[in-house]
Amino acid sequence: MEDLILSSLPGTRDLLPEEIARWQMAEELARRIFDRYGFAEIRTSIIEPTELFSRGIGSDTDIVGKEMYTFIDQSKRSVTLRPEATASVVRAYLQNTMQRGGGITRLYYMGPMFRHEKKQKGRWRQFYQIGAEALGSDHPAVDAEMIEMALSLLQSLGVESRLLINSVGCKNCRPPYIERLRTALNACHSDLCEDCKRRAVTNSLRVFDCKVENCQPIIQNLPTVTDNLCAECAGHFARVKAYLDDAGIAYEAVPRLVRGLDYYVRTAFEIVSGELGAQNALAGGGRYDGLSEVLGGPRVPALGFALGLDRLVMLLPEELSAKWKCKPELFLAHLGEAAFKKALEIARHLRKQGHSCHLDFSAGTLKSQMRLANKLGAKHVLIIGDDELARGTYSIKRLEDSRQWEITIPQISDYLKSRA
Repeated sequence: MEDLILSSLPGTRDLLPEEIARWQMAEELARRIFDRYGFAEIRTSIIEPTELFSRGIGSDTDIVGKEMYTFIDQSKRSVTLRPEATASVVRAYLQNTMQRGGGITRLYYMGPMFRHEKKQKGRWRQFYQIGAEALGSDHPAVDAEMIEMALSLLQSLGVESRLLINSVGCKNCRPPYIERLRTALNACHSDLCEDCKRRAVTNSLRVFDCKVENCQPIIQNLPTVTDNLCAECAGHFARVKAYLDDAGIAYEAVPRLVRGLDYYVRTAFEIVSGELGAQNALAGGGRYDGLSEVLGGPRVPALGFALGLDRLVMLLPEELSAKWKCKPELFLAHLGEAAFKKALEIARHLRKQGHSCHLDFSAGTLKSQMRLANKLGAKHVLIIGDDELARGTYSIKRLEDSRQWEITIPQISDYLKSRA
């Protein structure tokens, strides 16, 4: 029996060359926009101590309780593939004393995260996020600016979206609200779905994330955190909205919008797209002023957001990403062994000049090589045969309009530079 070809694990997949242009475009535009707002890239470890997430995210969350990829390493230490990046960024911020000198530290990241959850459209067990964190200020204008930056990225990619915002209170006003919420949930406990029954005890705010139809009338009648904010949180939220108004940013205040992670306080927001169906969230974030203290550091006010790259690339129009695809400037078509050696020499010369070149290593006909050049999307074809070698000039063909003319090697680089 022949050996079976091994396949990727469930919930994972390969990003193939024909689709990678969309990813590269989103990543490059994110870098450009983050740079405009003064953010610098950080790359944290993919594996972290499990305690970082059990303390930072919260042991009662679904992520820690059911979704993390955790194992014991050779040192008998529990380690976890990161399920999200905020805790890792704050850990790196504290460990490397990035708070020295005061002011705001603006960081962004992009890369894979890992959660063992039910596979859905646009959701994978190895998934990718682009995100940003601003640490060191609790000014509401920072919240508005972070939201503005996230929306600017989506706008630059031609993605239509809506902004939803709320405030989830703070350590002073949220505990009494949670008690009110649990009392209301206990009164209708038997009518809740099984997940909501569990969340009502372990992480009550997550009840608002439920999508089960039978739970919706119950959820609509639950007390909201927005109606139970302390004066400080209410004032902060009002100022965030005022700064969004000043920036001309449309938003919808959603009293039942919450974040599922324990470290969020005050501002919470989601950016959604109607093009994604039921799972419509593209990005989410908010303020997490207490996370640094939970991880053993000083109080550091902070906020951030994460954008799901897997879902985002599903929305990008083909025509927008086409220009990001890697297409050779020049395809070298060769006829005969001497021409093949010359093609290699020319390709080396032009690559050193910064030009992308491609050639076929098989002894194909001119017709088959022209087909390959078209398949690759090459802009030009240089034809090298015995006659061209004898003359020292070569036939070059521009594929967009089929124009063909003679050219010398020194002229090729100058011509390609003029077309850049």
